[in-house]
Amino acid sequence: MDSVTTPTPARPDRRGAFLLLFFALVVVGAGNTMLITAVLPLLVRALEFPAWTAGAIFSLSAFMWVVFSPFWGKLSNDWGRRRVAAIGMFGFSVSMLLFGLSGAAGLLGLLGMWQLVFVCLIASRSLFGIFGSGTNPAAQAYVADRTGKDERTEEIATLTSGFTFGTVFGPALAGTLITVMGLLSPVFVISAVAAVIGALILFTLPETRPPKAKRVSVRAAKGLWRDAGLAPYLIYGVGLSLISGVLVQTFPFAMLDGLGLEGKEGAQELSIVMTLGALATLVTQLVLIPRLKLPVRDLMVWGALCLAAGCAVSISMPELSIFAFAQILFGLGQGLSRPGFTSGASLAVGADLQGNVAGLVTAANGMGFIVSPFFGLWAYENIHPYAPFIFCGVVLILMGIFAYFRASGTPPSPRGEAEVEE
Repeated sequence: MDSVTTPTPARPDRRGAFLLLFFALVVVGAGNTMLITAVLPLLVRALEFPAWTAGAIFSLSAFMWVVFSPFWGKLSNDWGRRRVAAIGMFGFSVSMLLFGLSGAAGLLGLLGMWQLVFVCLIASRSLFGIFGSGTNPAAQAYVADRTGKDERTEEIATLTSGFTFGTVFGPALAGTLITVMGLLSPVFVISAVAAVIGALILFTLPETRPPKAKRVSVRAAKGLWRDAGLAPYLIYGVGLSLISGVLVQTFPFAMLDGLGLEGKEGAQELSIVMTLGALATLVTQLVLIPRLKLPVRDLMVWGALCLAAGCAVSISMPELSIFAFAQILFGLGQGLSRPGFTSGASLAVGADLQGNVAGLVTAANGMGFIVSPFFGLWAYENIHPYAPFIFCGVVLILMGIFAYFRASGTPPSPRGEAEVEE
């Protein structure tokens, strides 16, 4: 067997590289949050679409995300993390640009039937699922390549907090841009920024590990998602994805309807509340996790319970302060649970399978969004406005119990540690 150079856990230049990937996830987080919480609800109302269309627009994109994330994760083993991460950012940029153009054409009446506008919005968003899904697994694998087991939870929490940081200023920025420049201006702004970040990754991200220098054997990677040490984290991740999809799509409508808000006033109030939740996640990931140093199981259990508490608060009474408190609990829960299961999955396999497992984790993060419109906006409109939150609360309690008994931390012999081809 030819000698293979294992990625060095710590490199002097890695902090700048991690920071660039951090900002890439900032842009993705800001763009997605702008679209989901500020632009899309108001756009759907302006176009006089049924509320369920807002969730449906994300469903096909989520399906593409699930299908293509493992592909990009595995491809990053061959092409290198840098190239795949850049492709993801360029795909995200093009997707947002086409979404903005489709929305503008619909508002101006250039596409005629509303069904045609709907199809264009779905198609443009689906490009994000196909190509934009490359950034997350490549970034996670890049960090995993360059960190040891004792520091990976903290570093992955810091990396994923980039997405959270984007969600912090995303709603506030969207509210300002909508007020000053119009409803679709956030979409076009984030498209331009994503293209710039993609170019910076492609031309400046250091990657001394040559592509194809290390190939995982078919035996090591086959059926990885069924591995006993990894499967509990992926199952938890799918559940968290479903809950996140339901809450992020339903909460804005619940708040707008509960408080009787619409238009610019609704956008401003919603952006403030969503920003509080994102700040709670950011503080949790950057302050609480490094200080508490909880094992992954505790992060997953307490994260699920905080999210369940947020669901209960959301349906207690229709007051602005109550919705804000619910978002803080959601933010705390997301800040604990997502780094917990992500780092647990990374630690469950060896260094040779980080690209593969990052792709599976990214797929798990999108899988729940495929069916979340049915449990979210459809149930909100057709069963009862409280139904989505009750459903999420029950599932989250079950997730907390599952994590307590099944998430055990770092397995003694991670799969794929030394199984490489000649």
